[in-house]
Parts: sequence; structure tokens; C-alpha cells
Amino acid sequence: MNKKMFLSPVLVALATLTSNAQIMDNINENRSVAQAEQLNLTQEWDKVFPKSDKVDHCKVTFVNRYGITIAADMYTPRGASGKLPAIAVSGPFGAVKEQSSGLYAQQLAERGYLTIAFDPSFTGESGGMPRRVASPDINVEDFSAAVDFLSVQPRVDAGRIGILGVCGWGGIAIQAAINDPRIKATVASTMYDMTRVSANGYFDADDSKAKRNANRAAMAAQRTADYQNGEYTRAGGVVDPLPDDAPQFVKDYHDYYKTPRGFHPRSGNSTDGWNVTSTLPFVNFKFYDYADELESAVLIVHGDRAHSYYFGKDTFAKLQGENKQMLTIKGASHCDLYDRLDIIPFDEIATFYRDYLK
Repeated sequence: MNKKMFLSPVLVALATLTSNAQIMDNINENRSVAQAEQLNLTQEWDKVFPKSDKVDHCKVTFVNRYGITIAADMYTPRGASGKLPAIAVSGPFGAVKEQSSGLYAQQLAERGYLTIAFDPSFTGESGGMPRRVASPDINVEDFSAAVDFLSVQPRVDAGRIGILGVCGWGGIAIQAAINDPRIKATVASTMYDMTRVSANGYFDADDSKAKRNANRAAMAAQRTADYQNGEYTRAGGVVDPLPDDAPQFVKDYHDYYKTPRGFHPRSGNSTDGWNVTSTLPFVNFKFYDYADELESAVLIVHGDRAHSYYFGKDTFAKLQGENKQMLTIKGASHCDLYDRLDIIPFDEIATFYRDYLK
């Protein structure tokens, strides 16, 4: 008998185990959903707004399709029963969930919605390296990953999920809704179009081939310097101290991010900002090319004294259908809609969701 043809039962078992282990390694390498990273989440209440006694709060995590683990606060109406409509909230751009987005999420939970306020990829308590990176693709994906998570929660009605974005994340929310028809209703509050402002400057003052090419050249040079230095240069966050000639909207940002009103140590806007090179992909990416194809409901909320008002008006003009609304808040500045409970129209926002999350 050929000895190679005869294997003891032990050797057969070992060979089988080795083969199965290899198979499992291959499966793990090619799995469609990444394993969640173990994040170090703060358990004490460290928001810039007081905790409500009308909702229950807990920390949760989920994974986006790039394998980044996202940290979020979940707010559930206290005493609610049955499956609930759900809303995912993020923003402003450069902020964290302990600031404006958490306030929005808690207020909407008081009005009957299960909500999450999440930190974007590479930001706050969420995972992803390097830190403080922004990406038009990955940030849009973060909203869809939040919908993934909400869709499988036992307390959530998966057919009634909406999203809400504040500031730059308002524009990102609309782009996410264009991409993802599971999102039944979207609110953009005091929104920016981050691709437009990155490519054209404020009020389109730098909308030229020469200006954009100069910007691209500066970002390319910054990439070389960062790689040589082994670290990413930060953009600096909200300017502090304020220069005497600062525009009013910069003063408004300072009043929120650099004072006890809104300062948070994990917020890039409160501290040293994004990586400088995060601007580059936004220069070369356009939101809303297919805005006229968005079928789900949208509400844009903007103050008529906001420097960003033109973003809301121009984006609204691209939307089609009777389920698209714009609500202008008279006398409100951009940052008034971050946290001013006497100005933010939470009841109207809740009514909008009630009408379209059904």
C-alpha cells in the first residue's frame, strides 16, 4: 500500500481543521460587513446642553461600508411603546455629537422619535485614521450607515427612517437622500453646500479656473509637506482670538465654538480644525447633480440673516416635487439654528417628519 494514501484519523482531523481555518480566514478577509472596532466611549454626560428627563439615552456604535466604526448617542422617548419612526442626525461640519446635533436629536426624541446623533468618520469618538479627515464620499456614506443601523433595531419601524443635517451636514444629508431611497424624509438646517464653498469660495468670489488651480496646487504642496513631516497640518478651527475686522459670521462662530455656549474639546471647530488637505476632494466633487431625481421629502430650514442663506435657497431651487419645502426663519443668523431653542422650529420639523415618515 502506498503510505501517502494512508493517513491516520488524527492526521485527517488536523488536515481538516487546517483547511477549515484557511476557509474561515478567506471568508473573514472577504466579508461584506467589517467587524466593529472597540471604541473608548465617554460614559458621563459631557454635552454642551442639559440632559432631558423625557428621553432615555445610551451610547451605540455601528460600522460603515469602509469599515469605520461610528459612535453615536441614541435618544428614545421615555415610556414609548411599539416600533418608532427614527431619525439620524449629524453636524455641523467639524463639530461633534455633544454639540448641536445632539441637541436636535434629543429635542426630536422628546417629540416621539427614536434618534441617533453620530460623530462622522475620523471625528470625535468615532473610529478611522488619520484623525480629522473629511470626505464627500465617506461622509455621505456615514448617513447611509446610520440608516443601516437603524433599520435593524427592534424599536425602529424600518419603513419610517429620516435624517437631519446641520450646517455642512445639511448639504451632505440632501446628497445622502439622493443616493439612498431608504431615507424617507430629510431636514437640512442652516445648510452649507461644502462642495460649492470649497470650489468657489464664499459667495462664489473665487469661482474661476485660475483660483481653483491655485487651490489645487496649494493642497498638492501641502500633501508633500505632510508626508515629509509625518503628520497632517490642521486648518486651525474657528479663529481665536478674533481679529478686529472679522466678518459677523466669523464672530457668530466664535460665540458658539469658543465660549461655554458650544465649546467641546473633541470638536475640531472648537479646537484646531480639520486636516488642511481635507478640502481637496470637496473642490473636485459636486453635490446635487441629480437633485431633480430625488423623490423623497426634504425640508430646508434657514435664517434670512445667515451668511449661508444662499446655499439653502439655491439648493431648494434644484429640488422637484410638492414634498419639498423651505422654511425661512426671519431674523435668524446661521448659528442661531445651532442651539437657540427660542428660534429653532422644532415643532414644525417634527410635524414635517410626522407627515412624511408614515
